[in-house]
Amino acid sequence: MQDFRKLRVWKQAHELAINVRRATRAFPKRGFGALQTQMVRAAESVVFTIVEGCGASTQKDFARFLDMAIRSTMELESQVQLALDYIVMHPRVAISLTVQIVDVRRMLCGLRKKVREADNKSADPE
Repeated sequence: MQDFRKLRVWKQAHELAINVRRATRAFPKRGFGALQTQMVRAAESVVFTIVEGCGASTQKDFARFLDMAIRSTMELESQVQLALDYIVMHPRVAISLTVQIVDVRRMLCGLRKKVREADNKSADPE
């Protein structure tokens, strides 16, 4: 178990979730509520899943939670593209969010790799 607040990826994901909520506030009041809700939920899911993973009892479980967070970034990236295509999000905002999403995903993939390596080392009999 570890303190999620010390993880750089959690800090970045937390900032991303705040930025997604801010960006979706600009959506039209009618017709895009479901997309707005899904985007906020996906962004917050990344944050919450990292936190939940930090409470996992094994490295293998932590890696599984990181996998789920990675999948949520994929979902969110697709939703940003959809918002852009629907013309409810300014291209500059979409690009900025996409850069953040990709950065968070890269960090999650790197952390997952380290966690898996640590799990493999602990599983190797010496």
